[in-house]
Amino acid sequence: MTLNFEFVTISMTLAPAVRPGVLPDLEEMDTSRGGGEGWVVVVYNNDHNTYLEVISILIQATGCTLDEAEIETWEVDHLGQSTVHHGGQEECERVAGVIRTIGIQVEVKEE
Repeated sequence: MTLNFEFVTISMTLAPAVRPGVLPDLEEMDTSRGGGEGWVVVVYNNDHNTYLEVISILIQATGCTLDEAEIETWEVDHLGQSTVHHGGQEECERVAGVIRTIGIQVEVKEE
């Protein structure tokens, strides 16, 4: 994975806006992250996507937190791969399809 220090503006919504002193209604929030359904999405390292590109696409594809995306991106860069999502086969195929849009090699496989 290549480090690229270009100035890039990324606009993403990580969580619903919450006014100070007001807690969100947890029943109305979508907190699903997949999981436990037997399939995983594995992302492999390459030499052309930047950290920011990978972090951004992981958040977009999986709905994970910024911290989780940063950890998974580090794993891809330093370990050669990272399991970035757990879920059902159809959901994992959807997630992998989004990640592939920026040229990353992705595999969907049974756990």
